[in-house]
Amino acid sequence: MTSSPSDARDRRPVAETPVQKAALIVGVVFLVVGVAGFVPGLTTDVGDLHGAGHGSGAMLLGLFQVSVLHNIVHLLFGIAGVALARTVRASKLYLIVGGIVYAVLWIYGLVIDKDSQANFVPLNTADDWLHFVLAVGMIGLGVILGRRRSPRTV
Repeated sequence: MTSSPSDARDRRPVAETPVQKAALIVGVVFLVVGVAGFVPGLTTDVGDLHGAGHGSGAMLLGLFQVSVLHNIVHLLFGIAGVALARTVRASKLYLIVGGIVYAVLWIYGLVIDKDSQANFVPLNTADDWLHFVLAVGMIGLGVILGRRRSPRTV
């Protein structure tokens, strides 16, 4: 497999550019949150942590409803962020597409009945609004930091 010249210009050491730094930081935060969702003390009622579904009684920081599935998704999202921070293009896509995913999850959380089987992640109101903030933040970072800067001419 050969790389194109644009791929070579796009590939920089991890976290060299602002968009790569942002993707790396977001990825690391998701890794920390994914691990924290399994840690007693950071997560209340860990004994009530279910694989998935609205019946999970575990609460990260006593506020955000979590399940094993929810924590694994955070871990995978974190791994993706760290891995995709290797290139400018992948960092930008991670932030923007990830933000879109969180926007969809926010809307999903607003429209479903929290006590129904449709709430498989599970989500509560705090999760919904955190997803909104993540959507706006990630898309904003991807768009603003992902813009190509042209070399300045004197």
